[in-house]
Amino acid sequence: MSTMNSPEELPRQMKALRAHARGGPEQLVYEDAPTPAAPEGTDVCVRVAAAAITFDELTWPDTWESDGVDRTPIIPSHEFAGTVVAVGPDVRDVAVGDDVFGLVPFNRNGAAAEFVVVPASSIAAKPVGVPAVTAAAAVLPALTAMEALDEHLRLGAGQSLLVRGGAGGVGAFVVQLAHRMGIEVTATVRSDASAERALRLGATAVLVADEAEGLAAASFDGSIDAAGAGSPEWLYRAVRPGGRVIMLQEPPAADLAERFGVDAEFFVVTARRAELTRLGELLETGAIEVAVARTYSLAEGREAYASKGRATGAGKIVLDLNAPEPA
Repeated sequence: MSTMNSPEELPRQMKALRAHARGGPEQLVYEDAPTPAAPEGTDVCVRVAAAAITFDELTWPDTWESDGVDRTPIIPSHEFAGTVVAVGPDVRDVAVGDDVFGLVPFNRNGAAAEFVVVPASSIAAKPVGVPAVTAAAAVLPALTAMEALDEHLRLGAGQSLLVRGGAGGVGAFVVQLAHRMGIEVTATVRSDASAERALRLGATAVLVADEAEGLAAASFDGSIDAAGAGSPEWLYRAVRPGGRVIMLQEPPAADLAERFGVDAEFFVVTARRAELTRLGELLETGAIEVAVARTYSLAEGREAYASKGRATGAGKIVLDLNAPEPA
């Protein structure tokens, strides 16, 4: 197996989307940047084909600093698909030329660039028939849903789950995966159109807008908040005492958890080869639906991040590095 491409085979400069100062999309600049150095240890270098956007990443501390040290200029976007062009000397299970997808650690430069360096443990083989845009769009929301269900919620077939934001980016995957596990899912959504989607994805029941306020106490075995923006009392009240409330966007409200006797938890997803491989199998067989709201070229990256709240349709915003630059 080849250990790595010679660094001279890669260009010295690459196109990238970078921010030189903390802030929002207004700080992002499409420009030339140094190509990453040859990977060391168990890292690999990937030529990026697609990079998905999480709008809130520009508010995360890890985006801007590592161990308290400022990292600017930074490259955003951590969910990607592409082709391996170099591997570190300690990599044994990934080869140059492999098509992969994965998640860049949040305290590293991301994938809104022509090349990205990432631990080999944070990637897996991209299924041949799955487009790079689709694979990139699935990574973070699907891995988050999988970890929430498998490692934190731990419900089984026949039990009941309440999902806040059941048609959103992560919530849609929670609904699909929980349904596949035989869990009875009730989803809360904001509109009738979203209600139709949640039902199609596997929800048994859907509550629109403020209908969740009327939920009976202790009527679910667990709940997941995939929406964030505050912790509504009903999300805790509706779970039986001793049940679990999993927060995906922000830490739980300790006072509500104590009042209703539930175990509330927040976590940050970890990319692992085994889970990425399982996700690849689900994508390859069409077992889960991946929604892409819109694609942009890398040159349009600033516009893509600024589109938050104005994107049409459900799903991820993805940077397609194979798309032509705007004229």
